[in-house]
Amino acid sequence: MKLHDLKPAPGSTKKRIRAGRGIAAGRGKTAGYGTKGQTSRSGGSIPAWFEGGQTPIHIRIPKLRGFTNISRVEVAVVNIGSIQEWIDAGRLNGAAPLTVNADVLTAAGLLKTRGKPLKVLGSGQLTAKVFVMADSYTASAKSKIEAAGGTAQVYETPVVPTTPVKGSPATPGKRAPRSKPAAKAEAQES
Repeated sequence: MKLHDLKPAPGSTKKRIRAGRGIAAGRGKTAGYGTKGQTSRSGGSIPAWFEGGQTPIHIRIPKLRGFTNISRVEVAVVNIGSIQEWIDAGRLNGAAPLTVNADVLTAAGLLKTRGKPLKVLGSGQLTAKVFVMADSYTASAKSKIEAAGGTAQVYETPVVPTTPVKGSPATPGKRAPRSKPAAKAEAQES
Protein backbone atom coordinates (compact mmCIF):
# COMPACT_ATOMS: atom_id res chain seq x y z
CA MET A 1 0.00 0.00 0.00
CA LYS A 2 1.22 3.48 -0.90
CA LEU A 3 0.10 6.99 0.02
CA HIS A 4 -1.81 7.40 -3.23
CA ASP A 5 -3.81 4.25 -2.42
CA LEU A 6 -5.27 5.74 0.80
CA LYS A 7 -8.87 6.86 0.61
CA PRO A 8 -11.77 7.22 3.09
CA ALA A 9 -13.84 4.18 3.98
CA PRO A 10 -16.89 3.68 1.72
CA GLY A 11 -19.87 5.68 3.03
CA SER A 12 -17.82 7.79 5.44
CA THR A 13 -17.78 10.85 3.19
CA LYS A 14 -20.60 12.54 1.32
CA LYS A 15 -20.46 14.93 -1.63
CA ARG A 16 -21.24 18.53 -0.65
CA ILE A 17 -24.36 20.03 -2.20
CA ARG A 18 -23.35 23.13 -4.18
CA ALA A 19 -26.47 25.31 -4.22
CA GLY A 20 -26.97 28.21 -6.63
CA ARG A 21 -24.63 26.93 -9.37
CA GLY A 22 -27.10 27.01 -12.28
CA ILE A 23 -30.31 25.21 -13.19
CA ALA A 24 -28.51 22.22 -14.73
CA ALA A 25 -26.82 21.47 -11.41
CA GLY A 26 -30.20 20.73 -9.78
CA ARG A 27 -30.11 23.43 -7.07
CA GLY A 28 -30.08 26.53 -9.25
CA LYS A 29 -32.16 29.76 -9.38
CA THR A 30 -33.73 30.04 -5.90
CA ALA A 31 -31.38 27.32 -4.58
CA GLY A 32 -33.91 25.93 -2.11
CA TYR A 33 -34.63 29.26 -0.41
CA GLY A 34 -38.08 29.72 -1.97
CA THR A 35 -39.22 32.87 -3.77
CA LYS A 36 -38.72 36.37 -2.45
CA GLY A 37 -39.26 37.45 1.17
CA GLN A 38 -37.01 37.96 4.14
CA THR A 39 -35.77 34.37 4.44
CA SER A 40 -34.68 34.20 0.79
CA ARG A 41 -32.29 37.13 1.25
CA SER A 42 -28.67 37.02 2.29
CA GLY A 43 -28.46 37.61 6.05
CA GLY A 44 -32.24 37.46 6.36
CA SER A 45 -33.24 35.47 9.41
CA ILE A 46 -36.15 35.60 11.86
CA PRO A 47 -35.51 35.08 15.59
CA ALA A 48 -37.11 31.99 17.14
CA TRP A 49 -39.24 34.19 19.45
CA PHE A 50 -40.58 36.47 16.68
CA GLU A 51 -44.34 36.15 16.23
CA GLY A 52 -44.90 38.14 13.05
CA GLY A 53 -45.32 41.47 14.81
CA GLN A 54 -47.85 40.13 17.32
CA THR A 55 -46.98 40.98 20.93
CA PRO A 56 -44.56 38.18 21.84
CA ILE A 57 -45.22 35.83 24.74
CA HIS A 58 -42.36 37.17 26.86
CA ILE A 59 -44.09 40.58 26.83
CA ARG A 60 -47.68 39.27 27.11
CA ILE A 61 -47.19 37.34 30.35
CA PRO A 62 -46.61 39.16 33.66
CA LYS A 63 -43.02 39.56 34.71
CA LEU A 64 -41.57 37.50 37.52
CA ARG A 65 -41.37 39.37 40.79
CA GLY A 66 -38.42 39.60 43.14
CA PHE A 67 -34.89 38.48 42.47
CA THR A 68 -32.61 35.49 42.95
CA ASN A 69 -30.32 35.91 45.93
CA ILE A 70 -26.91 34.58 44.87
CA SER A 71 -25.75 34.49 48.49
CA ARG A 72 -28.57 32.22 49.63
CA VAL A 73 -27.52 29.07 51.48
CA GLU A 74 -29.77 26.03 51.07
CA VAL A 75 -30.19 24.24 54.41
CA ALA A 76 -31.74 20.98 55.55
CA VAL A 77 -34.25 21.71 58.30
CA VAL A 78 -35.72 19.62 61.11
CA ASN A 79 -38.16 20.64 63.83
CA ILE A 80 -37.63 19.70 67.47
CA GLY A 81 -41.24 18.46 67.51
CA SER A 82 -40.32 15.89 64.85
CA ILE A 83 -37.28 14.79 66.86
CA GLN A 84 -39.51 14.26 69.94
CA GLU A 85 -42.06 12.27 67.89
CA TRP A 86 -39.33 9.96 66.60
CA ILE A 87 -37.90 9.51 70.09
CA ASP A 88 -41.39 8.55 71.36
CA ALA A 89 -41.83 6.14 68.43
CA GLY A 90 -38.46 4.49 69.22
CA ARG A 91 -36.83 5.51 65.93
CA LEU A 92 -34.18 7.52 67.80
CA ASN A 93 -32.95 5.76 70.90
CA GLY A 94 -29.86 5.58 73.00
CA ALA A 95 -28.48 6.48 76.42
CA ALA A 96 -29.50 9.85 77.87
CA PRO A 97 -28.59 12.40 76.76
CA LEU A 98 -29.34 11.14 73.26
CA THR A 99 -26.97 12.52 70.61
CA VAL A 100 -28.75 13.96 67.58
CA ASN A 101 -26.83 15.11 64.51
CA ALA A 102 -27.19 14.99 60.72
CA ASP A 103 -25.83 11.43 60.46
CA VAL A 104 -28.19 10.07 63.15
CA LEU A 105 -31.20 11.81 61.58
CA THR A 106 -30.31 10.52 58.10
CA ALA A 107 -29.87 6.95 59.39
CA ALA A 108 -33.27 7.15 61.10
CA GLY A 109 -34.90 8.52 57.93
CA LEU A 110 -35.94 11.87 59.38
CA LEU A 111 -33.54 13.87 57.21
CA LYS A 112 -33.95 13.39 53.49
CA THR A 113 -31.28 15.79 52.17
CA ARG A 114 -27.57 15.26 52.82
CA GLY A 115 -24.69 17.52 52.04
CA LYS A 116 -26.54 20.63 53.18
CA PRO A 117 -26.03 22.45 56.49
CA LEU A 118 -28.45 21.29 59.20
CA LYS A 119 -30.70 23.87 60.84
CA VAL A 120 -32.92 23.00 63.82
CA LEU A 121 -36.25 24.82 64.00
CA GLY A 122 -38.32 25.37 67.13
CA SER A 123 -41.75 24.13 66.04
CA GLY A 124 -43.27 21.63 68.52
CA GLN A 125 -42.33 20.60 72.05
CA LEU A 126 -39.32 18.72 73.36
CA THR A 127 -39.32 16.78 76.64
CA ALA A 128 -36.35 14.42 76.13
CA LYS A 129 -32.86 15.37 77.19
CA VAL A 130 -30.87 15.49 73.94
CA PHE A 131 -27.42 16.60 72.84
CA VAL A 132 -27.98 18.24 69.45
CA MET A 133 -25.18 19.09 67.02
CA ALA A 134 -26.16 21.23 64.03
CA ASP A 135 -24.89 24.06 61.88
CA SER A 136 -27.47 26.56 63.16
CA TYR A 137 -30.54 26.91 65.40
CA THR A 138 -33.46 29.25 65.72
CA ALA A 139 -33.63 31.06 69.06
CA SER A 140 -36.79 29.15 70.07
CA ALA A 141 -35.23 25.77 69.21
CA LYS A 142 -32.14 26.50 71.29
CA SER A 143 -34.18 27.65 74.29
CA LYS A 144 -36.50 24.59 74.13
CA ILE A 145 -33.54 22.19 73.92
CA GLU A 146 -31.87 23.83 76.94
CA ALA A 147 -35.19 23.99 78.86
CA ALA A 148 -35.52 20.19 78.46
CA GLY A 149 -32.05 19.77 79.98
CA GLY A 150 -30.25 19.17 76.70
CA THR A 151 -27.40 20.89 74.93
CA ALA A 152 -27.40 22.69 71.57
CA GLN A 153 -23.94 22.79 70.04
CA VAL A 154 -22.90 24.42 66.77
CA TYR A 155 -20.37 22.69 64.52
CA GLU A 156 -17.05 24.49 64.60
CA THR A 157 -15.90 25.58 61.18
CA PRO A 158 -12.15 25.63 60.65
CA VAL A 159 -10.77 29.14 60.30
CA VAL A 160 -8.54 29.42 57.26
CA PRO A 161 -5.81 32.01 57.84
CA THR A 162 -5.81 34.62 55.13
CA THR A 163 -2.50 35.80 53.79
CA PRO A 164 -2.18 39.54 53.18
CA VAL A 165 -1.47 40.90 49.74
CA LYS A 166 2.24 41.21 49.04
CA GLY A 167 3.46 44.74 49.64
CA SER A 168 0.44 45.78 51.73
CA PRO A 169 1.05 47.38 55.16
CA ALA A 170 -0.14 44.17 56.88
CA THR A 171 2.73 42.12 55.43
CA PRO A 172 5.10 41.18 58.27
CA GLY A 173 8.60 42.64 57.98
CA LYS A 174 7.51 45.34 55.56
CA ARG A 175 6.85 48.92 56.52
CA ALA A 176 4.07 51.00 54.98
CA PRO A 177 5.43 53.66 52.63
CA ARG A 178 5.44 57.15 54.13
CA SER A 179 3.60 59.95 52.46
CA LYS A 180 5.68 62.76 50.97
CA PRO A 181 4.43 65.57 53.27
CA ALA A 182 5.39 63.54 56.37
CA ALA A 183 8.84 62.84 54.97
CA LYS A 184 9.32 66.57 54.23
CA ALA A 185 8.20 67.51 57.76
CA GLU A 186 10.76 65.11 59.24
CA ALA A 187 13.52 66.53 57.03
CA GLN A 188 12.67 70.06 58.14
CA GLU A 189 12.71 69.08 61.83
CA SER A 190 16.24 67.59 61.61
